Amino acid sequence: MSEIDRLYQYKTLLSGRRAMPRGDIMQKLEISQATFKRDIAKLRDQLHTPIVFDRDLGGYRLEQSDSTELPGLWFSQDEMLALMTIQSMIVQLEPGLLGPKLKPFQKRLDDMLASQGLDAATLTQRVRAVHAGKRHLTLTSFETVAKATLERKQVQIEHLNRQNGELVLRDISPQQLVHYRDNWYVDAWCHLRGGLRSFSIDAISQANLLTKAAKDIDLITMRQQLDGGYGIFGGMPKDWAVLEFSPSRAQWVRHESWHPQQEGTLHADGRYTLKVPYSDERELLGDILRFGAEVKVLAPPALQQKLSNELTKALNQYKA
Repeated sequence: MSEIDRLYQYKTLLSGRRAMPRGDIMQKLEISQATFKRDIAKLRDQLHTPIVFDRDLGGYRLEQSDSTELPGLWFSQDEMLALMTIQSMIVQLEPGLLGPKLKPFQKRLDDMLASQGLDAATLTQRVRAVHAGKRHLTLTSFETVAKATLERKQVQIEHLNRQNGELVLRDISPQQLVHYRDNWYVDAWCHLRGGLRSFSIDAISQANLLTKAAKDIDLITMRQQLDGGYGIFGGMPKDWAVLEFSPSRAQWVRHESWHPQQEGTLHADGRYTLKVPYSDERELLGDILRFGAEVKVLAPPALQQKLSNELTKALNQYKA
C-alpha cells in the first residue's frame, strides 16, 4: 500500500465509528508504531486533518467541525470563501489563461460551498478586479515561457524592442515570471547579451521551448540587481528623484508604495516629499506626469530638465 493510499485509509477508519484505539489502527493498516506516529503527525501538521485522541473513548477520531474535505486537505467555510475569491480574481486577471486550468478545482469548490448553503455564482459576481493599462497577451507565448520557467529550460524568443522597432531572435534562460501593473514580464538571463534582462511577454511574438537546461541565477542576487531601479526597469540606481506633492495629493501618495527603498516626509503644512531611486527615468517620468501641477521635481536637475521637455512638447500639441 502506498503512503497516500494508507493516509486515505485513516479517513475511512475514523469515520466509521466514534473512536478507534491505536492498536486496532496499526493492525488494520499493518504498520508499526513508528509509522503510525509519522502518519498522525503528517495528517495533522501537513494535511490539516482534524484527528484528535479522545481520552474518554480511548481512541482516535475525526473532530467534528465546519471543515469540508478536498483530496489531502480540509478547508473551513471561511477558507473556501477565500479560495473562491482568489479563484475569481485569477480568472479576471487573465481570462482564458488560467481559468480553464482551474475549472476542475472550481467545480469542486462550487459543490462544497453549495453543500453549506453558499452561492458561488453570487460570490464571483460580487468580486471584481478592475484593470487599467492591460496589454493583449499572446497565450501561446505565455504558456511556453511559463513552462520553460518552471521546467528550468531555455527558450528561444522573437522579441520586439519597442524603442527602435527591431525584432530580435534570442535564447533566454527564464528565472521568474512577474505580473506588474496588469502586464506579464519574464526576468531572464539573455544568452545573446550575456546578462540579466526583463522582457515584456506581450512583446514576444514567438517562443520555442529548447531542450537545453536553463542557466540558473541566484534569485536573491538577481532581485537585488533588477529591483534596484524604478518600476520594471532594473539595474543599479543612477540617482534619487526628490518629488514634492501638494497637500491635496499628499493624502493619497503618502500611503502609496513607489519603491522598496523610498523615503517619505510629511510636512506640517500638508506637503509630502518622496525620494525614490531610479536607473531609468522613463517609467518614473510617466508616473510624475500623471500628477500634473500637483507635483514638483526638486532633484536631480537632469530629471527636472527631462520633465520640462516633456511638458513643453505636450503643450506644443495644443498651440494653434
